[in-house]
Amino acid sequence: MAYLWFKTFHLIGIVVWFAGLFYIVRLFVYHAEAEEKPEPAKTILKQQYEIMEKRLFNIITTPGMVVTAAMAIAILFTEPDVLKSPWLHFKLLLVAVLIGYHFYCGRIMKQLAAGTSTWKSEQFRILNEVPTVLLLAIILLAVFKQSLPVNSAVASLVALTLVIVAIYKIYAKIRQQNESKMDLATKSEV
Repeated sequence: MAYLWFKTFHLIGIVVWFAGLFYIVRLFVYHAEAEEKPEPAKTILKQQYEIMEKRLFNIITTPGMVVTAAMAIAILFTEPDVLKSPWLHFKLLLVAVLIGYHFYCGRIMKQLAAGTSTWKSEQFRILNEVPTVLLLAIILLAVFKQSLPVNSAVASLVALTLVIVAIYKIYAKIRQQNESKMDLATKSEV
């Protein structure tokens, strides 16, 4: 019975953690775009994004990571034989990468607050897709375990990455066209 409780809270932790990871980098996008705004909007937006980022990271994202990790450790104590499984070793490697990503986001948050970040909104949009690919790989490993069809899994990850890149390119082009139209409309009004 303890295993089921640990697994339940592990899954809840994962949902909370990923929600935070997906949203925090989206806030970084808006934070970076605030740099292009005229004053006083620039200062007001940056201050608001800093508050939102800190609260999200400290109150939601980090506790989600802690609950996820604590419950994973508890699960391993109830099922220690699973530590012998190669699929779990690879899953734990991906989780380690995800934890690194988490703390890297914390570092970026501090850089944005200090005004030392050199990242542009387009770069943050790409960074925002990293947890998507990691989530897919981790879930594939957790569901299929040792029977994971490696060729299909790799093909799925590559396809997902290509779709993300294609969507990003299309979005960037549409956004650039819309900005050009707005610039022309502004110039014609003057």
